[in-house]
Amino acid sequence: MTWVAIFATAAACFALKLAGWSLPARLLDGERLQRAAALLPLALLAALVVVQTFGKGHSLAIDARAAGLAAAGVAVLRRAPFIVVVVVAAAAAAGVRAVT
Repeated sequence: MTWVAIFATAAACFALKLAGWSLPARLLDGERLQRAAALLPLALLAALVVVQTFGKGHSLAIDARAAGLAAAGVAVLRRAPFIVVVVVAAAAAAGVRAVT
């Protein structure tokens, strides 16, 4: 049963990729589609961050991860380099976990 699911998923991914390559270029040249394609990775990354920060199983949780995300947000607003943002977020999360 597992191999059937793996092969079905692989076939579906291949079909989706083939459908994308089969589209005529005039459909892909539209300004709205270009704008949406540029913003889609940002929206997916933001959704992933929110789910990983506030999700705990099938429920919501506010814990040290939220403090780390807030600290990272402040560092980003202050235009800190990426490595500084990561270190600030890790330090804030570690500090909250040490206190609780």
